[in-house]
Amino acid sequence: MGFQMQPYGIQAMLKEGHKHFSGLDEAVLKNIDACKQLSAITRTSLGPNGMNKMVINHLDKLFVTNDAATIVNELEIQHPAAKIVVLAGKAQQEEIGDGANLTISFAGELLQNAEELIRMGLHPSEIISGYTKAVNKTIEILEDLVEKGSETMDVRDKNQVIRRMKAAVASKQFGQEDILCSLIADACIQVCPKNPANFNVDNIRVVKLLGGGLHDSTVVRGMVLKSDAVGSTKRMEKAKVAVFASGVDTSATETKGTVLIHSAEQLENYSKTEEAKIEELIKAVADSGAKVIVSGATVGEMALHFCERYKLMVLKISSKFEMRRFCRTTGAVAMLKLCQPNPDDLGYVDSISVEEIGGARVTIVKNEEGGNSVATVVLRGSTDSILDDLERAVDDGVNTYKAMCRDSRIVPGAAATEIELAKRVKEFFHKETGLDQFAITKFAESFEMVPRTLAENAGLNEMEIISSLYAEHASGNSKVGIDLEEGVCKDVFTLDVWDLYITKFFALKYAADAACTVLRVDQIIMSKPAGGPKRDQPAGMDED
Repeated sequence: MGFQMQPYGIQAMLKEGHKHFSGLDEAVLKNIDACKQLSAITRTSLGPNGMNKMVINHLDKLFVTNDAATIVNELEIQHPAAKIVVLAGKAQQEEIGDGANLTISFAGELLQNAEELIRMGLHPSEIISGYTKAVNKTIEILEDLVEKGSETMDVRDKNQVIRRMKAAVASKQFGQEDILCSLIADACIQVCPKNPANFNVDNIRVVKLLGGGLHDSTVVRGMVLKSDAVGSTKRMEKAKVAVFASGVDTSATETKGTVLIHSAEQLENYSKTEEAKIEELIKAVADSGAKVIVSGATVGEMALHFCERYKLMVLKISSKFEMRRFCRTTGAVAMLKLCQPNPDDLGYVDSISVEEIGGARVTIVKNEEGGNSVATVVLRGSTDSILDDLERAVDDGVNTYKAMCRDSRIVPGAAATEIELAKRVKEFFHKETGLDQFAITKFAESFEMVPRTLAENAGLNEMEIISSLYAEHASGNSKVGIDLEEGVCKDVFTLDVWDLYITKFFALKYAADAACTVLRVDQIIMSKPAGGPKRDQPAGMDED
């Protein structure tokens, strides 16, 4: 029998198959490295000249996008430390709907600078304390940089809305932001409630139809359903609507029933009574004043026949979420079974019509007067991936609108804010004593990542740009940013690029939190993954 060595130390404590990393080299620097890799992926997509990524996910679906939130969602990231940074990006996407890229790239930059400090011999806890001081100082300075008079805004004034939304949309669809912003602003202003703080993002729907170009896109007050009407009536004006959630058909009994029929007459009468029953139900609906019937499930042949006879238009909406939105648009109440509706339960539409757009038949439900229920942006484009990307740009625009309803303050865009923050945080570090000041300097340097990346992505010389930005800011022009098209530094007023204060605030806060969380880790202990042995994929058939 061979001599077996007894496990000792941490091996004796944990089950076999575990992994354990500790110490600076194994845990901290490996974590930092994973986060740096992640931010290197998203960084090239930052800003209006950002490159697109082609991501093919595990279901073979292709994404061509420069939206960082989509990219990191579809990359199935395994590394626990990189996951923390991804979560920070997701939190930013859910909170504001824009700025996920800034969060992830900035967190990566902070960690890269932390790595240099660790190699210099600083302890992670000193770096964390320096970063925390620097974040608090940054937030104070950010308050100072808010544009005067932007605290109050009329969320129904299209120009003010577009001014704040332009930067967010341009970072996704550069060169088309003017058309898109105008569409998004129209849609948002139409559905904005009396108290703008209650703005609901779900009230803006996007329908993507292949064909045409972006200039053919429109905004519809109401809904656009991607289906045809069931019957032959394709158009109704100023009609009342009855909504039946369970379908328009004869309902079979719950229990099994047996009918004994002795003669031919009885058989005839049996089917006649069924017909008469349906006719009675449909007539009741028609008598209540409803001209349009919306069904949540199948529409029976016989029921359809009587609907045609009473000249009712029949729509079928199978998704219950769409059904809810339809009820919100028309103000109808969905009834469970086919019966005579109360006048209160009926909804109203200005017009409902089936139109053909780019080869697809769609039902357009318009409700112009009916308050601010739902608006739909109809996007046109040549390929599916372009449409998906346009939809993401619209989502970002709508989320920015929601954020500006909460807090409308703006700060200079085009990297002017970041350079000013870098300059002021560097001034602050001279007042600090102790080892924290190294971390504060590195935090200030991390802000240079934004102008550097913007310049790099636009193919400009980043060193020149950053030094001329610093020179302008040092002489007191705190609102000078990069004009990416001409490759020079200009005042933000002439560029008209503004970012929402709340987007920057949360992005920097989440990035610093994520960086500090990763730095606080000094050991990684992974137990053996659960589950039996991995089964091989079933092989295909052989040649024979």
